Amino acid sequence: MADPILPPEPLCWPLLPLPDPDGRMHFPALADSVRQLIEVVLSTRPGEQLMRPSFGGGLENLLNEPNTVTTRKRIHDLIEESLARWEPRIDVDAISVDPVAGEPGTVRVEIAYRIKRTQLAQRAGLTLVMEARAAN
Repeated sequence: MADPILPPEPLCWPLLPLPDPDGRMHFPALADSVRQLIEVVLSTRPGEQLMRPSFGGGLENLLNEPNTVTTRKRIHDLIEESLARWEPRIDVDAISVDPVAGEPGTVRVEIAYRIKRTQLAQRAGLTLVMEARAAN
């Protein structure tokens, strides 16, 4: 059976645009656009955007917290809620927030998600340097 033919990917304005040498802007592919928006959502504090004061996850607000089980749960929940609200093009499959061995003030975040339109599985990760306290 042949694969269904999908219509062209919707155009998205690049969030982190870089013009080519001729000065032209290019639209990102769907997967790149999704990854860019995930980064922007998680790094934007609510209140930063003038016309959308509730936009953003505010992950940076937790960076001075102790690296405890409670803080890691708050990070997990913040990511889950922010992506559900601000990135409707994905389904989040899993979020892990784990301490980094030998670095008590650092956590590693891994997000597994699927792009709804294509069902393409993707992963995004980031490392957060928290307050330097021993993890519980």
